Amino acid sequence: MRVSKAHGSQVVDLQRDALVSVGVAAEQLYTDRASGKRDDRPGLEACVRALREGDTLAVWKLDRLGRNLKHLVDIVQDLNSRGVGLRVLAGQGASIDTTTANGRLMFNFFAALVQFQRTLFG
Repeated sequence: MRVSKAHGSQVVDLQRDALVSVGVAAEQLYTDRASGKRDDRPGLEACVRALREGDTLAVWKLDRLGRNLKHLVDIVQDLNSRGVGLRVLAGQGASIDTTTANGRLMFNFFAALVQFQRTLFG
């Protein structure tokens, strides 16, 4: 879970409720209170370290996970190489569940766009 402002004007309640509703246990919830553009996201880092082969990382919305499309692709490629799936619960990208064939197709489409962008713009 992530909110952009650390001073308490934003809360993670909607994210928490959505994650708990799909079976994520309270002790498996990780929170960052910082802009998604920041590299230092200790909650995300701890979450990714805790994931094991066969696990699925559930996120409320795709923009809660990564800084930009390239960052998202890098995270998911790392998860895939470790045998970890990704499931997006809401918003743009809610069709992504890399534990399914359709979800892998959607994600690979996004990854191809990132590669295309890298080729064009360096």
